[in-house]
Amino acid sequence: MMLAILLLVALLGAGCGKMLPVAKTRSEAPWPSFAASKAVFDQVIPYQTTSEDLRGLQIDPAVTPNLQILTYPDIVSLFMPNSSFSLKDMDRGLRDCVADSSKCLAYQLRLERMEARRHGNFILDVLSFIRKTHQTGWRFNALVVMVDDVVVYKLCGGTPKVDEHLYRRNPLGPLQEPAEMVRDAGVISIL
Repeated sequence: MMLAILLLVALLGAGCGKMLPVAKTRSEAPWPSFAASKAVFDQVIPYQTTSEDLRGLQIDPAVTPNLQILTYPDIVSLFMPNSSFSLKDMDRGLRDCVADSSKCLAYQLRLERMEARRHGNFILDVLSFIRKTHQTGWRFNALVVMVDDVVVYKLCGGTPKVDEHLYRRNPLGPLQEPAEMVRDAGVISIL
């Protein structure tokens, strides 16, 4: 009788996959995709593009969400992380920034559109025995350095297509990591 009840619960749990959590991460920006974001930043040309041009491309901290303003010390810490780096190792635009630190400013943008879906057996997932997560989306990062309102350096990259699978098995289920039951395992750390 007990075996029949356990079998029934397992069968019911197998059909409840749609009850598993879904987590979505979205950084607001004027561009809907990795390709659109990259196309905008490809229009930025060092020593030609001005801050006025950037505003026309919707790269403006007053308007564009999630656009971070970096100051001179932030830029130096990014490109000269220790004393083994020297000015001669840096790009011309970054050297110009260091040479005129009072007029140096940068914009950094990190965009992402991610969705994490847990799938599999509902009972095994809820009890933390087996958790399977499928994460899809894209990530885009860009940096624009300006001296005296003219772009002197740009850098962009990211991951155009994210397709990650996370499989987690805890033989002791909820006894193995009780703190995990409080945290939403469907959300995977992005940074």
